[in-house]
Amino acid sequence: MNQRFFIALLPPMAIQTEVLQIQNYFRDRYGTKATLKAPPHITLIPPFELSSDRLEPLQSELAQFAKTRSPFLIHLSGFAAFPPRVIYIDVQTNPTLQSLYVDIAATLSNELGIVDPYANRPFVPHMTVGFRDLTPENFELAWAEFSDRQINFEFAPKEITLLSHDQQQWQVLSNFALKGA
Repeated sequence: MNQRFFIALLPPMAIQTEVLQIQNYFRDRYGTKATLKAPPHITLIPPFELSSDRLEPLQSELAQFAKTRSPFLIHLSGFAAFPPRVIYIDVQTNPTLQSLYVDIAATLSNELGIVDPYANRPFVPHMTVGFRDLTPENFELAWAEFSDRQINFEFAPKEITLLSHDQQQWQVLSNFALKGA
C-alpha cells in the first residue's frame, strides 16, 4: 500500500508557535487553512508516494545522509509570494541550504528512485502561511497587508524530518539528527 511522505526542516517549537499564529490569522481573516495540515516547515523534498515496504530503506538512507551534514544557520526574513495563491515567510539565500537540497534530492533519486516532482524548477526555500485554498481575491488583500511586514527568525536545524500523511494531515514520522547535533 502506498503512503504519502515529504521531507522537511522544522524550526524550533518557539518559531513554530509564532508561525502557527500567523497561519491561524490567515485562516480566520482570509479563509485559507491548508497550511494548518502540517507543522510549520521548510520543504526539502515535496510530497511523494512510497509503498510501505520501502519505508525502512528510506529511513535508513535519511539517517545516513543526516549524519553527513552539520547544523547551519537559517534566516527567515519578511514575506514573499508566488502569486496568485501562495504567501510565505522568506528564507534568506543560503548556499548551505541549497547544497543540502541538491544533495538530498540526488541521494534519494540515485539510491531509492525517489524523484522530486518539481526538480525542474528552482529550489525556493520558504515557510508557507497561505496557499492552495487562498482565493486570488484574498491573496490580493493578504499580500497588501503582509508584503511590507517585517518578521525575523534565525535557527539552526538539528535534524531532517520525515512526515507522513494520515489521510487528514501531515504527522512527524521520524527525525534524523544532523552530525554533531
